[in-house]
Amino acid sequence: MPKTLSPDALAAALKELPGWRQDGDRIAREFEFDDFVAAFGFMTRVALHAEKMNHHPDWSNVYKTVRVTLQTHDAKPSPGVTELDLELARIMGSLA
Repeated sequence: MPKTLSPDALAAALKELPGWRQDGDRIAREFEFDDFVAAFGFMTRVALHAEKMNHHPDWSNVYKTVRVTLQTHDAKPSPGVTELDLELARIMGSLA
């Protein structure tokens, strides 16, 4: 089981993830694209990585905006942000 990051570790990690912020026991970000096709293409590319990781985002898409929250539901000692979430956030940043 993945381990939930400590508050200090999460704060340090967020300094290295532009655009991401803590949202309770999750991290969140909005991505803006030129249009719907670009936003949907981004989601498709991310989906391929997420499936390989078996770690899937909570997200929504309205026109050119993709809103994402990441959390590991089976983390110990409780659901929260883990290294899996940070890895997926980095991938999303590189694909955006």
